[in-house]
Amino acid sequence: MNFQDLHELLRLELTRRIERGILTGSRLAQQAGFQQAHISNFLNRKRALSLEGLDRVLASQNLTIEQILPLEITAAAATPVTDPTEVVPVVSASVAMDDARVPPSAIIETIQVSASRLNDNRSRPSTKHAHWQRFIAIRADAQQAAAMEPLVTTGAIAVLDRHYNSLSPYRAHQPTLYAVRCGAALLLRFVDYDEGRLILRPYSREFPVQLLPLAAHESPADYIIGRVCMIFSEL
Repeated sequence: MNFQDLHELLRLELTRRIERGILTGSRLAQQAGFQQAHISNFLNRKRALSLEGLDRVLASQNLTIEQILPLEITAAAATPVTDPTEVVPVVSASVAMDDARVPPSAIIETIQVSASRLNDNRSRPSTKHAHWQRFIAIRADAQQAAAMEPLVTTGAIAVLDRHYNSLSPYRAHQPTLYAVRCGAALLLRFVDYDEGRLILRPYSREFPVQLLPLAAHESPADYIIGRVCMIFSEL
């Protein structure tokens, strides 16, 4: 996570607030003490804020850096030996979507993750997934990563909590990143639900929003494989 990534996360949160009608560009400029043109240029990626300016915008919206981080991004450094670890299997997308228990033959590789960090995750399992093996991981391919860069990069390992199949935000005022079944594909997206459709939102503006209609007997949990609770990216 660098300064540019932080700018993008703040832009995303402010844009969401403006789209939902709880904020306007002029109000933001007034609250943060900027000219409206300056804020407009920031929101449209035409200029960046200084570190002081970033702090002013965060303070004006009662936000902290931790609150705009949608998930935990971790460099692929070794976990301290003193911290107990658990082995998480890395599997294919099809196994992640369809297998309640991961057979040994389906494990591509394994990673060791801090047991305390896994146990700290809150669960909201659907009835179907309540007895599934909880934590598994996938390695993001180029197609999955492209729509979510820089949050997810090609080759990054995304740990999925398959006991979180609810659309209730994991953290207040922050988008939650999910693994979602879309046909035969597994997508990593922010997800909303409206009028019988799942709205799959990418992070990159180069990719379109996708609408996934649900049948009358279906619920969002039928498509939500789990919440992305950690991402391990190689530096």
